[in-house]
Amino acid sequence: MNKKYKIAIVGVVALGLVGLAMLGVLFLSSHSIVLLNPKGMIAEKQRALMIEAVLLMLIVVVPVFVLTFGIAWRYRASNKKAKYSPDWDHSRILESIWWLVPLAIMSVLAVITWFSSHELDPYKSLASDVKPIKIQVVALPWKWLFIYPEQHIATVNFMQFPARTPIDFDITADAPMNSFWIPQLGGQVYAMTGMSTKLHLIANEAGEYKGSSANLSGRGFAGMKFVAKASSQVEFNQWVHTTRLSKSSLTIDSYNELAKPSTDNSPAYYSLPMSNVGLYDTVVMKYMMP
Repeated sequence: MNKKYKIAIVGVVALGLVGLAMLGVLFLSSHSIVLLNPKGMIAEKQRALMIEAVLLMLIVVVPVFVLTFGIAWRYRASNKKAKYSPDWDHSRILESIWWLVPLAIMSVLAVITWFSSHELDPYKSLASDVKPIKIQVVALPWKWLFIYPEQHIATVNFMQFPARTPIDFDITADAPMNSFWIPQLGGQVYAMTGMSTKLHLIANEAGEYKGSSANLSGRGFAGMKFVAKASSQVEFNQWVHTTRLSKSSLTIDSYNELAKPSTDNSPAYYSLPMSNVGLYDTVVMKYMMP
């Protein structure tokens, strides 16, 4: 192949790679990727963990891709200058590199995983001087029910809580297995019938954050979304007071009606009678009885 054509091919490939890199940067700068834009302490630590893991793995991945293209170019059929060594099948230096380097990376990842698994345990309470707020989550087909047992209110597909206040979630399901997820505040936790799982999150600042289901659960799965709003303590107290005055009351009868399958549900607000404060436990235990 003519030398000019070779240089042209290399130039085109290089320009293509630079172009792809620029498109990637442009996309990231003009689009908000929720996992990379955390608004909570747990989400920030999870983002840092993801970035650390990716960078460590790139120590192996990048050289592999570079060597792949380099070797293919170096030992192409038209390159008569490349040294042909059919009997060369062992190099202690190279063997040491491609065994010890990945081993070192895996060791570092193992240590990071060990400590982060304990630090980011969803069952672990968050240290704070502020009293946590308890929210009980029930996955229904295909909507989310949020119960505030201490405030005596309940909502559908909308929740509100004070910013910079720990949130203790109790999560279950009265429907097929689901998964509760607010990406900008933390990772997902499964909601399962007859079981109660836990999740502890905190929002660092006021704002509205998108929540969704992270587990396929039937035909209404795509519309199983909700809004998690972090506000000031004063705004939260006002919202609680207004919701308590709601004409809709979450009794056993109204809950049974709510639990029927429905799709693309708008937010709804309920007062919670004292007689029905234990609704969450009732939902869990209904699958435990004979």
